[in-house]
Amino acid sequence: MRSFDSESAHAAPRRLGLTGSIGAGKSTVARLLRERGLTVLDADAEARAVTEQPEVLAELEAAFPGVVVGGTLDRAGLAARVFGDAAQVARLNAITHPRVRARMQALEAQAVAGGATWVVQDIPLLFEGGLEKGMDAVLVVDAPLELRVQRALARGGLTREDILARDARQMSAEEKRKRATAVLDNSGSLTDLEAQLDAALGGLGLT
Repeated sequence: MRSFDSESAHAAPRRLGLTGSIGAGKSTVARLLRERGLTVLDADAEARAVTEQPEVLAELEAAFPGVVVGGTLDRAGLAARVFGDAAQVARLNAITHPRVRARMQALEAQAVAGGATWVVQDIPLLFEGGLEKGMDAVLVVDAPLELRVQRALARGGLTREDILARDARQMSAEEKRKRATAVLDNSGSLTDLEAQLDAALGGLGLT
């Protein structure tokens, strides 16, 4: 975790990383954080925006022929193309990640200009990408595997096998818990989740 002296604290906000395994309820926690007045930057949303840019679509089509259909990225097709192939994943990341980082940095600067002292960065693969090094604290949202699978199935679009495969590709929930500043156990009610979140924010001086 980064340490801040009084001078550097004025130069950049403190960053609260938010992450969790598939189906854990990270999006719910992001909504609750926004309701509490915090700026939440969504890395997935910024990645989707990046891949709608014509120049990015052109690069993706050149690198992965057939993934742009009618001027739109076939996300499922692209995911299937790179799945399990580290070289292909690296090629994809080289196209998208610098642009996503630039968008996140610009949004963070806007938040600071608006007076934000903390900014939440909602990043699904926070630990996998080594991005926790840039955070001052990390919240991990977790729930038992079967409950997470059922939630992801209820959202639609993925089979049980798809969900388990995605989960297996990520850092284990146990390891994420070990690395977290605070863990939110989302296996109970929304009221219970809110109470845990408020306690975690209180510990960070955010309430």
